[in-house]
Amino acid sequence: MAAVFCLSLVLPGALRAAELLMFEEPGCPWCAAWRAEIGVVYDKTAEGRQAPLRRVDMTLPRPADLEAVDPVVFSPTFVLFAEGVEVGRIVGYPGEHFFWPLLGELLARLDRGPEG
Repeated sequence: MAAVFCLSLVLPGALRAAELLMFEEPGCPWCAAWRAEIGVVYDKTAEGRQAPLRRVDMTLPRPADLEAVDPVVFSPTFVLFAEGVEVGRIVGYPGEHFFWPLLGELLARLDRGPEG
């Protein structure tokens, strides 16, 4: 137990992974398209392992741990969230040929750190 506690003191950020938040609402056709084209494979990809998907229903109160995320107006909106801050977002679903490169750009920001 002491080893785990010491590790968390030395590497607090290493224990909190990035998440890809998908803000969506019922009846959203673009959300359905994303789920059909990307959602079925996302968790099996390198991107999905680096930033697991967390779906957030926009019609419900926002979870307390997401208060730092700027307001979301359109669905779907994908927010890369790490270390309690918003890294970047993709508003809307432009199709799978655009989604992957846009997500890659967001994930690259994680590697560059806060200065990048």
